Amino acid sequence: MVTGDGPPEADTPAGLVGAPPGEPPAVEVHVPNGPRQRIRKSRRRRRGPVYARGADGKPLIVALPVALQPRLHVASTPDDRLYGALDLGTNNCRLLIATPREHGFRVVDAFSRIVRLGEGVGANGRLSEAAMSRAIEALRICAAKLGERGVGRARLIATEACRAAENGAEFVTRVRAETGLALEVVSRETEARLAVAGCASLVDTQTEGAILFDIGGGSSELVWIDLTPPADGRRRRMSDRIRTWMSLPVGVVNISERHGGQHVTAEQFETMVAEVAAMVAQFPDGAALDAAVAAGGIHMLGTSGTVTTLAGIHLGLPRYDRRRVDGTWLSGERVAAIVADLVAMDYEARVANPCIGKERADLVLAGCAILEAIRRRWPCERLRVADRGLREGVLVEMMAEDGVWRSRGAARAQDRPHA
Repeated sequence: MVTGDGPPEADTPAGLVGAPPGEPPAVEVHVPNGPRQRIRKSRRRRRGPVYARGADGKPLIVALPVALQPRLHVASTPDDRLYGALDLGTNNCRLLIATPREHGFRVVDAFSRIVRLGEGVGANGRLSEAAMSRAIEALRICAAKLGERGVGRARLIATEACRAAENGAEFVTRVRAETGLALEVVSRETEARLAVAGCASLVDTQTEGAILFDIGGGSSELVWIDLTPPADGRRRRMSDRIRTWMSLPVGVVNISERHGGQHVTAEQFETMVAEVAAMVAQFPDGAALDAAVAAGGIHMLGTSGTVTTLAGIHLGLPRYDRRRVDGTWLSGERVAAIVADLVAMDYEARVANPCIGKERADLVLAGCAILEAIRRRWPCERLRVADRGLREGVLVEMMAEDGVWRSRGAARAQDRPHA
């Protein structure tokens, strides 16, 4: 079942990709721009790591609970250590723990839970006690996983709910006191850049560029990735290819709270689309992007529970399979057809759909409305689905700053026989 603002991940490693109980998931994530390398049974061209920079350029070193510290170990070299990335969003609390591999990393543990931290923030301006308690319960599990796995370095980010709520800073202080985890409330710009870093390898480099969108619970990020050759002819990292970006103050939680989520008529759906379309109309350099899309050289790249749900429906999955969803291409015509089918469903039918379920049945149409507003402004013929995002971007950033791929390359060079 596809639930939450991303793929469903159980509280155990096996939940990520359906590995046998007790075994970590064999998930290999690779960053673009490195030497040619085999990924399972396919070969792709890579040329080195792509990463985003944080607000201050320095990832946060997490202070773990004292009770967990004795179980931590310090790796002998940076590329031997385990890294942790946590994304506390408006809807989900999600954690990845990974170890570097050549030109990428391998996920060894994952956790995801819908906490709806931002529930009611749009109406009240504050995080509710119930929402904070749900989030802290999930964060305690994350703290235990970081300690038990012996994570050497981690960055824990919080997004729109903590940015928008009057008591967001108080909640961060409470999290530190009750779990030992130091949350970093990132800016919208950092969030957009991390999304690019996490999804960079799914951009079709044979095109003129991509419109990357991340439909979250409380905000949605839009990024124009421009792949036209630079005037100086120099290579650019994908994070340096961002031409312009925008953060919309709407996500699946707050827009469904305003317009309804369970019982949505076609007219209500169009009202949601119109609200978001008015915001999209303010996109910087929008006329230039209009022309680029009209010329046919731009594709869309979506990372969110909305698009993974659409991909699951398109593939007819009886249960979620990340390996099939991540990287799936959908035509614009197919996206429109699936959205129309969802709008025609009643709440009970959405609950019964194996790719939606009860946890997302009241949110999926809000996500579709945001997607439709974007697609109607820029009717790209192709949309690629990403089952990856902020956490992967955080991991890539930390590993790149530690030079783990450079150190591996140097080690290989030392091992080569000299002429």
